Amino acid sequence: MRSLIGSPRARRLLAGVVLIVIVLGGAALVSASQANAAPEQPIAFNHQVMVQAGVPCLFCHSDATRSTDAGMPSVDKCMGCHKVIATDSPEVQKLADYWKRQEPIPWVRVNQLPRFVYFSHQVHVVGAGLNCETCHGDVGHMTATHPVVNMTMGWCLACHQQQASARQLTDCITCHQ
Repeated sequence: MRSLIGSPRARRLLAGVVLIVIVLGGAALVSASQANAAPEQPIAFNHQVMVQAGVPCLFCHSDATRSTDAGMPSVDKCMGCHKVIATDSPEVQKLADYWKRQEPIPWVRVNQLPRFVYFSHQVHVVGAGLNCETCHGDVGHMTATHPVVNMTMGWCLACHQQQASARQLTDCITCHQ
């Protein structure tokens, strides 16, 4: 009697399973390595400089207290200061070029959630009293902004389960409206 592993059908099945494991493992490694990669931005924006100057997160990302999105500051808002501050900086000169052309800066999103996920910065910043660093890390010490966590459903649920209203916060409808 031949062993099961010796049959051609069993060998093909085993090879298929091994191939699937290799592909899924490779995809997981690529995904994990990209979680911390800083995307190339049109202007090399250094948050450290802003923090050292005493500019709080919510000065530039003021929509975080009143909207689902934290928002990006308009070129006009940036130029409100940079008409006179650091005007000789090559990066500020790039900013000024966008302002002269009356074009928005095409920033590349750093953190992205799937479109089927409902997330509100206002609920987290105002309602829960979380600070930006809770999810985004110490951006104030980053020369290039990059994701610090892979914002998966499991990651969000782990935080929601620690809250006093965990039962409500772990209901699917909370994030999947």
